[in-house]
Amino acid sequence: MSLLDKLVKNSTIKMTAPLLDSKVYGKKDMAPTQVPMVNVALSGRIDGGLTPGLLVLAGPSKHFKSAFALLMAGAYMQRNPDAVLLFYDAEFGTPQAYFESFGIDMDRVVHTPITNVEELKFDISQQLDKIDKGDKVVVVIDSVGNLASKKEVADALDGKSVADMSRAKALKSLFRIVTPHLNLKDIPLIAVNHTYQEIGLFPKAVVSGGTGIYYSADAIWIIGRQQDKVGQEIQGYHFIINIEKSRHVKEKSKIPVSVSYEGGIVKWSGLMEIAEKGGYLHKPKVGWYEALNPDTGEVMVEKLMRAKDINDNKDFWLMMLEKTSLSQYIKNSFTIGASGAIMREDTVDEIDEVVDDNDEIAS
Repeated sequence: MSLLDKLVKNSTIKMTAPLLDSKVYGKKDMAPTQVPMVNVALSGRIDGGLTPGLLVLAGPSKHFKSAFALLMAGAYMQRNPDAVLLFYDAEFGTPQAYFESFGIDMDRVVHTPITNVEELKFDISQQLDKIDKGDKVVVVIDSVGNLASKKEVADALDGKSVADMSRAKALKSLFRIVTPHLNLKDIPLIAVNHTYQEIGLFPKAVVSGGTGIYYSADAIWIIGRQQDKVGQEIQGYHFIINIEKSRHVKEKSKIPVSVSYEGGIVKWSGLMEIAEKGGYLHKPKVGWYEALNPDTGEVMVEKLMRAKDINDNKDFWLMMLEKTSLSQYIKNSFTIGASGAIMREDTVDEIDEVVDDNDEIAS
């Protein structure tokens, strides 16, 4: 028996295995959404998607957080026809029609109303403990930011106005318990959260709930927005997904996704900005674009185009993704480690050579 086999056999942990055979480190299935730039925000790739682990969507009110969560949950359920959505509801502001608009089968949704952090912790701990590896479950909490602690509720009932110092500890405990189950059993959990502005000369948005949720999360998005106006009339919003933390995407990346009042999510939005930055689109004159293959200099479309002809043009973007290196450019731009090995192979040899030369000089 080899030493490796001996160590595996001696382990008291059921899932211990050689790394190449590990069920934990095996390839994780991705559930792609219908919006390419959301897939990029999730994985750094156009063809990527939602993976197991804790994803936190943070931002002020009315920043499309719940909609992003349902978009991803719907994608997971469409990818896995037997999957169930476990929906923890603390805001009660998501109507049934909202679920259906994202293609979620209401017969496969478990709705659990919650009123405080401890209630959520006890219930989700029970649920995750009873779920087996291989069960297809996606969890959404809407929202963590709106949950009080049990002590805060009790103080209010007793007429006390003392500061509540227990909420951050309760949230930290919640995510300490939850995180191992998510990764060991391949369960994605999407938690909607709030942000607040840090006090200082240059305030920045900070994820609420203390450090526990930050440390436990596999990915954190802080979502910003800009108005999409025609004249004085608001047509929708341009949302910016700021990657605060990720295991797949370069941190501090900014990924644009637009939503219109008339048509909802603009599916191909965000690609124009990336393509222009990479040289796949350029402006020969103001207001007009030319599509190029920057690797060859080939003009991909004979006539010049307006932004409105490109932004949500399915045929155009499918052509660009098929006939140019745009998808690879996006992957290289956003994916951690896409540019090559983290450690240069010749580093140790270089050190050994310098040390040997110094030893010879000293002698």
